[in-house]
Formats: sequence, structure tokens, C-alpha cells
Amino acid sequence: MSKILPTLLVLALTVWCLVSIVQAPEGTVRNLPKWAWILLVLFFPLAGGLAYVIAGRPTGLAPRPRAPRQAPRGPDDDEDFLRGL
Repeated sequence: MSKILPTLLVLALTVWCLVSIVQAPEGTVRNLPKWAWILLVLFFPLAGGLAYVIAGRPTGLAPRPRAPRQAPRGPDDDEDFLRGL
């Protein structure tokens, strides 16, 4: 069991890093392009995974801008509705 645990931890780190890289929006991964991080993590699982966690993972995603809310309008304020009468 003690020989299997490190292997499972490296495998879990590799899978987590790959999923994180693939799901990250384009341009948010730091220091290298996404394809380079994927190759690094695949060819050097432990070193590449640790490098991604330290130097490549996005620090934080900017919140998406929201469209301004419009107040509910009554039918007498809707020009299209009034034209249809």
C-alpha cells in the first residue's frame, strides 16, 4: 500500500492539472500557452504538475459583466404593443 500511494497521488495531481488546464478560459493560464502546459504535465507528471500549480494556474477569474437590468414595463409603455392595438 505504501508503494501505491505516491503513484496514486501523482496520477491524481496529473489528472487534476489536465482538467484545470483544459477548462481554463483561453488567455487566463499564466507563463505558457495551454498546449505547452498540457505537454509539460503529460511528459513530466510530478514536476509539470507542481510547476503548473505554482506558476501556471490562473490567479482569479474576472467576474463576467452583467447586462443592466431593466425595470418591468407595463403594456402602455411598450410601443410595439400599442401599435398592435
